[in-house]
Amino acid sequence: MALSKNHIHQGDCIELLKKVEKGAVDLVFADPPFNIGYEYDVYDDQRQADEYIKWCHQWIKGVHHALKDDGTFWLAIGDEYAAELKIEAQKIGFHCRSWVIWYYTFGVNCVNGFSRSHTHVFHFVKDKKKFTFNRTNPQIRVKSARQVVYADNRANPNGRLPDNTWITRPQDAPLSFSPSHDTWYVPRVAGTFKEREGFHGCQMPEQLLARIIRSTSKPQDLVLDPFGGSGTTLCVSKKLGRQWMGFELSDDYVKYIGERLKRTNIGDEIDGPEDPIESAPSTAKGKRRKKPFNEKTEKAVIESYKKAGRGYPADYLLCDKDLNKEFIDACLGHGIGGSAAIWNSYLLKLRKAGKLPPSKKRAASITSEQMDRFGFASEVAWRLLAIDYQKTLDEILCSPDFAAEFDRLAGEFGPVGKSVSSLEFRLAALSIRKRSHGARDSAAEQFSQWMRRNKKLKQIEIGGSLEALEISGVFILCADDIGFYAGETENMRVRVEEALSNPNWSGLEPDSVAFVPNDGNLSTKYALKSALVMRESPLLNCRLLNHDSELPRKPK
Repeated sequence: MALSKNHIHQGDCIELLKKVEKGAVDLVFADPPFNIGYEYDVYDDQRQADEYIKWCHQWIKGVHHALKDDGTFWLAIGDEYAAELKIEAQKIGFHCRSWVIWYYTFGVNCVNGFSRSHTHVFHFVKDKKKFTFNRTNPQIRVKSARQVVYADNRANPNGRLPDNTWITRPQDAPLSFSPSHDTWYVPRVAGTFKEREGFHGCQMPEQLLARIIRSTSKPQDLVLDPFGGSGTTLCVSKKLGRQWMGFELSDDYVKYIGERLKRTNIGDEIDGPEDPIESAPSTAKGKRRKKPFNEKTEKAVIESYKKAGRGYPADYLLCDKDLNKEFIDACLGHGIGGSAAIWNSYLLKLRKAGKLPPSKKRAASITSEQMDRFGFASEVAWRLLAIDYQKTLDEILCSPDFAAEFDRLAGEFGPVGKSVSSLEFRLAALSIRKRSHGARDSAAEQFSQWMRRNKKLKQIEIGGSLEALEISGVFILCADDIGFYAGETENMRVRVEEALSNPNWSGLEPDSVAFVPNDGNLSTKYALKSALVMRESPLLNCRLLNHDSELPRKPK
């Protein structure tokens, strides 16, 4: 019997790993006991060396079994057995891509030796050529010397990838990384820290796990931690819109982890020092950045827009990949340097300032039928990318790399077997944003009227008949009584059945549908959807719908 996702399972990790469906997991992070005599409540951390290595071989083999062919395995381990476990992992079939050193203060004090202030973190993959590494995610990058020292507009505005030494000291916050080092710099969670849970003495910092999860998994991937400990891996996975699964030997720890997970919601901020994107140190001798938006660049960008835009509005130019490429090529042809993200962003600034010529063409509007057919996929893609990249919709569309990831996510959650172009997905997202503002104005009245008539949502189990959904209205897909997506449609049964046929939706394990019949027009249904999102707070809906209001909230 396969183990359920989004659940902390109590038991021995070796036995539980055998129950995981082969090739079901995308990312594993393991922080096992170091065999240094730490006092766990139920585990003996003082084994003979041979016995410890044999035990590690068994659970690492289980990790290999659980991972997909393109899966990733991260292992945190101390000095005593770092080399040995690296060799054991390679014997089993893993390939080591990085040997990261995580350096911290508040290390373990040693009486007759130097204080312990670092941990080894191995980055393994099953396949040397096929694996996930999200190099474009701005939340895992740092400012480059080209940006900070040389003020070069050709620099990637999102920075560069950091080195493989991660350093973190609380007294240097918000610094999270130093580009001049090859060590990861993240603070160990000391007893006085706000994020300290208190029930586990070896709590991992959320910022460390966030970097690992963001860099080597995608939204809605399954993340497994075979040593649940304080629950940090699982909580960060949940915050970042991943699915998760944890194993823990201690009954007490399982209870505490469960309580921590209940307090954690998708999209919550990552605890700890500020993100690494602001980590680069300044330099007194660095060049002062020239203002890139002078009269020359303004003229070049406007001329490029006239040439490549074909008379369409600036928003359409961002959505159409071919036209956007022509626009960027035209900008670079003027010799002004820079990147696509820079000039796309500047184009929007010029539009806001009223400096662009009036558009001669109007982009075809996304119809109600199109929104019903694939708009939901655009909304989910936007939400997941906003969580992972911490970017607005404009920032996503301005960067070709970010926009390509948006297209990929929308395609995964879109209608199965029906072709939808990137242009359609992107225009749908813009339409959702535009409609969200108007919908909120009438949402409270729509909801109050409905509440007077119905008092509560109608709900049916997905395992039973869906005939009751053969109507127009608003629905919420639920898993364990938690709503994760609310949608409006002309036929709720068709939309729910299509979702269930898509493995990305069915992987969320929906078990019921809450719904509100409504035969009004699109704007009426969208206003009701907005009201329901505000009340139910579904996980995957646009946050523009979920604002402060006087609406009654769903009881906790």
